Amino acid sequence: MKAHAFRLIKGQDLKQSIQNYCTEHQISAAVVLSLVGCVDQAELRMAGGKVIKNWKQDFEIVSCTGTISSGKAHLHVIFSDVDAVCYGGHLQEGCIVNTTCEVVLGELENYQFTREFDETTGYNEIKITEKQD
Repeated sequence: MKAHAFRLIKGQDLKQSIQNYCTEHQISAAVVLSLVGCVDQAELRMAGGKVIKNWKQDFEIVSCTGTISSGKAHLHVIFSDVDAVCYGGHLQEGCIVNTTCEVVLGELENYQFTREFDETTGYNEIKITEKQD
């Protein structure tokens, strides 16, 4: 595994910035190792896949996990507000970094992640392929 570490700054879109980094560095399969920072706008798709909620307030990023496949991120995140109330869901574009966000990704150099439509789920689901030497 090859590690990638970078910092996002105020005003950057969290999901879009991660996707762009992976595209620019030709990363075809990655996982989130660490993601800490804060946002002042948040947008999450909730369980069930139909409801999207958004907030314009300060949040700490408490946790983030997921995969990135050829520049397309599938990330789940938990945000905590000033009262320590947590909100979690599927990270959408529209989560805007407040002061900083430190991102560490693990590139899985022996794998290729792609997305293919799955009729049973109605979503583009990950297809994992081991690269041949």
